Amino acid sequence: MAKDTSLNLRNQIIYCIYVRNHTPEGTFSAIIPDLQRIKGLGADIIWFMPIHPIGETKRKGMEGSPYAIRDYRTVNPAYGTMDDFKALASAIRDLGMKVMIDVVYNHTSPDSRLVEQHPEWFYRRSNGEMGNKVGEWYDIVDLDYSHPDLWAYQIESLKLWATIVDGFRCDVASLVPVDFWVRARKEVAEVKEGVIWLAESVHPSFLRQNRDRGNVGHSDGELYEAFDITYDYDVHDFQQAYFWGEISLKTYLDVLLFQDGIYPLNYVKLRFLENHDHPRIRSKIEDLIRLRNWTAFTYFQKGTLLLYGGQETGTAQLPDLFEKDPIDWSHDEDLTLLLQRLQRFKREAAVREGSYHLKAAPGSETVIGSYRLGNERLTGIFSLDGKAANVAVDLPDGVYRNLLDEQEYQVGEGMLQTRTLPILIKSYGEALLMET
Repeated sequence: MAKDTSLNLRNQIIYCIYVRNHTPEGTFSAIIPDLQRIKGLGADIIWFMPIHPIGETKRKGMEGSPYAIRDYRTVNPAYGTMDDFKALASAIRDLGMKVMIDVVYNHTSPDSRLVEQHPEWFYRRSNGEMGNKVGEWYDIVDLDYSHPDLWAYQIESLKLWATIVDGFRCDVASLVPVDFWVRARKEVAEVKEGVIWLAESVHPSFLRQNRDRGNVGHSDGELYEAFDITYDYDVHDFQQAYFWGEISLKTYLDVLLFQDGIYPLNYVKLRFLENHDHPRIRSKIEDLIRLRNWTAFTYFQKGTLLLYGGQETGTAQLPDLFEKDPIDWSHDEDLTLLLQRLQRFKREAAVREGSYHLKAAPGSETVIGSYRLGNERLTGIFSLDGKAANVAVDLPDGVYRNLLDEQEYQVGEGMLQTRTLPILIKSYGEALLMET
């Protein structure tokens, strides 16, 4: 684990923006008027998907994948100029948020600046041609980190960006040598302290495939040597298995608690329901009650929360990665009020430092979670199937107020009757808290 990782990251929310599709204009400047609204959702960090020029050779779609990068040290002219991006970064900081950019260091586009200037830095197939190790990624060529000069170039690029931004989200970080990331973190810290490092760690099945082929493939535990936050793809398959009825809720929660026990004390996971690589959660959950419960449960889990731009509208439309496909912000079922109340809960000290427990209520698809810190207790109750249930809770009998909608709930003989919507209760010892 990065020894200086701050537990405060468990209280934070990252909001992801795909510049091309966040606004009709698709520019840096067009995002600035939306920053106040994003801040109102509780965002602490804005992560921009790759902002660099996109390669033309073997381009996917008309516009191309932002992950097929042509030049690490400049910005995509379709988005604006470097001065435009600096102005956007300044506006974000003026609102008390931080700026994170995508770092795509496993590969470049086939016509990248590095291909032109340093073709020796790239992976070669047995026939001597440049290529990649993941067949469907045909629009990129992989870098070869056996070259020390490549390390120096990439770290210098990070140091240049660290004068502008506050953090890096590192694409498929598992496929790049962890020793590189350790060195990069150390050297970037000499330019700016407190830079946030988020690793896109990969699914265990994908990790094993790479290892079986003799490729670099680092586990989350290894990546924590350099990174503050890793993706929760290590449990994602279990989430999906539960979602589709292949395993029980108890099994899924047991896996989450197992995850909580295998990493260092100050580990931080990225929790999300959707991102640019996965369908919108609304395309899987049409029922708004279920959607609210799943959203609240995701906020409740230990770790940093990720919102993918547009998620707050409850839309099922996932912007096309390779085309101009602006988000439709006119969706009727806005989740803003729920997210604003959830972000207040996310700030609690108990969420950052407290003991953490999850259990499945017998006879229902309801999660009962808790955080405890000193005499403070936070209790979360989430009906993932959207149905009311009578559940046993570890709370003294009495009347409690739901922090999410201010409705009162009665606990009698240790039982609480839910009303389908998510519940968050804050209490102190034997005392009952009746305030928002």
